[in-house]
Amino acid sequence: MTGQLRQLTPRPTSTGQTRQSLAGGAVGAALLDIERAATGHGTWQTAHQALAVASSGGITSTQQTHLYYGAPAFAFAITGAHQHHPGSYRDALAMLDEMVSTIVQARLAAAHARIDARQLPALSEFDTIRGLAGLGAHLLRRDHRQPLLRDVLAYLVRLTQPIHDDGDELPGWWTHLDPGGNPSPDYPGGHANTGMAHGIGGPLALLALAANRGFTVPGHHEAIARIRDWLDRWQQTTDTGPCWNRTETTSTWWPYWITRTELRTGRLQQRGPQRPSWCYGTPGLGRAQQLAAIATRDAAWKHAAETALVDALTDSHQVALLTDNSLCHGLAGAAYIARLAAADSTSPQLARVADQLAAAADRRRTPRPDTTAPLDTPQGFLEGTAGTALALRAHLLQAAPRTSWDSSLLINASI
Repeated sequence: MTGQLRQLTPRPTSTGQTRQSLAGGAVGAALLDIERAATGHGTWQTAHQALAVASSGGITSTQQTHLYYGAPAFAFAITGAHQHHPGSYRDALAMLDEMVSTIVQARLAAAHARIDARQLPALSEFDTIRGLAGLGAHLLRRDHRQPLLRDVLAYLVRLTQPIHDDGDELPGWWTHLDPGGNPSPDYPGGHANTGMAHGIGGPLALLALAANRGFTVPGHHEAIARIRDWLDRWQQTTDTGPCWNRTETTSTWWPYWITRTELRTGRLQQRGPQRPSWCYGTPGLGRAQQLAAIATRDAAWKHAAETALVDALTDSHQVALLTDNSLCHGLAGAAYIARLAAADSTSPQLARVADQLAAAADRRRTPRPDTTAPLDTPQGFLEGTAGTALALRAHLLQAAPRTSWDSSLLINASI
């Protein structure tokens, strides 16, 4: 990369981990070391060594990279260190900024060419993990005034415009692929994905966060309204039976995705709410809707989103589906989303839910979130101990993260 990183002696990393992966590799694990250094609970030398491990095999900067892999992932991680360790990584970050700019411009050109050809998108074109919503999250964190972010937002506005295919009017984010991003006979006609990780939840959240910073493009609020109308169309209410810590027995939820058959019949084949997590389910999508309601000053939508969050995270049947502690789809992630949502809500319920979920996650966890495990443990960001520790230490310290690592999830209102 640069001498700033090469000069350090790398620590051993886990066998089989992809160093360049923000999700499960060394660069994602480095986020914990950077946050600990920024809060005075660790050293910058340790953070520096973690970044050296991540960069030791080189950095990929092809058009296939994204927020969670390659140059954009490094740019995201190093931004946190640069902001809180004056003078560090200036040259490295300048180089990475150029790489990211080239990547985003190429991906935008490909996306507009696809729309011009009236073709359906792949999820990886626009989603949080692999697409332009995630890249936009990094740009918003770096400098919300930059023209390249405006170009990403303009693309997202265009993405939400309806498209016609095989006699059906589809939302512009309808993909011809299955939820895994592959052609599949199990999904004839494709699907519309609502998830935060791989669906329209990410673009909705980015549009909302940018608007909350006063940064909008023509058609910005209309795009938010189109997504809201789609979600309203497919909102479900289910009788859940006796639930944890509440008297209501219904839950509002959204399906993970809509198939072409469901679109044409207007009837869901899914029977009830699924796992309540960030990547898919009510917590991530509910938080995105809360942020969008704040951006559009829609009090009724905001109340509905917050009610859905409380419903999902106090429903013992749904919470029982959180079988691990991960940030992506576990207790720590659900607790963290509830904590962020509580900060933007006048209701005390979300704060209580956050406390209860964090306590449940902490009882499961070893070691505690204020310690650093060696890198030969499963220390990924999305599904491993690094992400769990980052989420739980925010609860433990009762403070927002210094390095805004959560902006990679598009749930941080102060991004």
